[in-house]
Amino acid sequence: MLFNSYEFIFIFLPVTMLVFYGLTYFRKVRASIWWIGFASLFFYAYWNWRFLFLFAISIVFNYFLGNTITDARSANRQKYYLILGLIANLSLLAYFKYTNFFLQNFSALTGVGLTLPEIILPVGISFFTFTQIAYIVDCARSKQSKYRFSDYVLFVSFFPHLVAGPILMHNATIPQIESKRFGRPSARKVSMAIQFFSIGLFKKIIIADNLALFVDPLFKNAHHLSLFDAWVAALLYTFQIYFDFSAYSEMAVGLALLMNVRIPFNFNSPYKALSIVDFWRRWHISLSSFLRHYLYIPLGGNRNGALRRYINLFITMLLGGLWHGASWTFVIWGGLHGSYLAINHFWKVTGLKLSSYLAWVITFFAVVIAWVFFRAQTLSAATSLLKSMIGYNHAYSWPSSLSVTPTMMIICISLFVCWAVAVPNTQQIVINRQPKMRIAIPIVLMLVLGILGLGKSDNFIYFQF
Repeated sequence: MLFNSYEFIFIFLPVTMLVFYGLTYFRKVRASIWWIGFASLFFYAYWNWRFLFLFAISIVFNYFLGNTITDARSANRQKYYLILGLIANLSLLAYFKYTNFFLQNFSALTGVGLTLPEIILPVGISFFTFTQIAYIVDCARSKQSKYRFSDYVLFVSFFPHLVAGPILMHNATIPQIESKRFGRPSARKVSMAIQFFSIGLFKKIIIADNLALFVDPLFKNAHHLSLFDAWVAALLYTFQIYFDFSAYSEMAVGLALLMNVRIPFNFNSPYKALSIVDFWRRWHISLSSFLRHYLYIPLGGNRNGALRRYINLFITMLLGGLWHGASWTFVIWGGLHGSYLAINHFWKVTGLKLSSYLAWVITFFAVVIAWVFFRAQTLSAATSLLKSMIGYNHAYSWPSSLSVTPTMMIICISLFVCWAVAVPNTQQIVINRQPKMRIAIPIVLMLVLGILGLGKSDNFIYFQF
C-alpha cells in the first residue's frame, strides 16, 4: 500500500484515524497503541502477507534480546548477546538483499555456476533492520530502559516511517508513544500534518512521477546518448530523486503528526549545500546519523589521525552505498561520496577558501556525477553515459521520442535549480508561518492535483532499498 494510492488515502488512513481518535478520546491509551501497531502491521502485510511473519519474528527477537542485554550482569555477557543480535540481524539482511549479488560475483570470478531461485526482497527490510540494530546497540551501551512490548512493536512498525524511513531512534520515539499527548494533536499540528502531506503528494505525483517519464527512457538508452541528452538524463534524475525522496519524507512527517508524534526531518534542502559534508547533513539525515554513530565512530572516527579518518570515511560510505542495493553501481556511488568527504575534510585542513558560488557549483555537480551510478542499471551504462557527458560518444541529437523541445527542457531544469536553491523548503513554509489564505489555497490546490493523479503514480524510489 502506497501513501500515494486511493486505498491508503480514502480507506486505510480514514479508518485507522477514526478508530484511533475514538480510543484516545475515551482514554483507552493501551488500546490505541495496540490499534496503531495492528494497523501498521496490516499496512506492511498489504504488500506481501508472507513477509509479515518474518517481520514479526524480527520484532519479537530484538525486543527480548534487548531486554536480555539490559539485564545482563556483566559487560562480557552484554557483548556476547550484542554480537549474537548483530549476526542475526545482518544475516537476515544479507540473505534477502545480497545472496544473489555475492553468488553472481563468485560465479564470475571462479566460473562456477551457482544460482538460487529468485529471492524477493521484503519491503522496508533495510529500515527496520537498522532501526533495531541501533536499539540493541544502545541496550549494550546502557542508553535505554525497558519498554512495554506494545510500545516497541509500534516503534518498529510505525507505518509513516516503515518502508522508506526515516530510521527512528527509540529514545526519541517511544517516549512520545508513552506520552499522555499521544493521539491528541492540537489543531495547529493537524493543520501542519495536512500541509506536509499535501505538498509531499504534489511533489511525488505532479513532479517526480512526470520526470520519470523522461528519465526512464534516457537511462534505458544510456549507451546511445549524445552530449546534450546525457546531461539532461543526469540532471533530470538529480531532480527526480530530489522531489521523490522529499515527497516521501514530508508525507511521513505529516502522517506522524496526525498522531502527535514528531519524527525526524529526513530531508533539508540538500542541493543548497556548499560542501559534501553539508550535503550529508541535509540528505537522508537519519541514515547519515546512523552511519556516523553506529559505524564511523566505532571504526575509530577521527581519533587516530587524518589518514585513518579518511579511510574510515571511505569505508563508511562504501557500506552506505551497499546498504542502498546489491550492485556495484551502488558501491561505486558510496565510494565516490566517501572520496568526496575525504577530499572535503582535507580541503578544510589546508585552510583554503572558495567563494560560496564556486563551492555550490562543485558540490552540486559532484552529486550529479555520483547520481549517474546510483540510477544506472549497470556499470557499463553508467560509464557510457558519463562518456557522453564529456562529449566522448556523440554530438548533440535530441531524441525524437521525447515530446519536449531542448529549449523547454533547459527552462525546466533551470526552474528546478531555482526551486531547490532559492525557494524555502517545506519545513520552513509549514512550521515557521502561521496558516493564511494565501498559503491555504495553494495547499488545497496541491492536494486536489495530487489526488487527481493517484491512479498513475509510481512507487517511491527508496522503496527498493
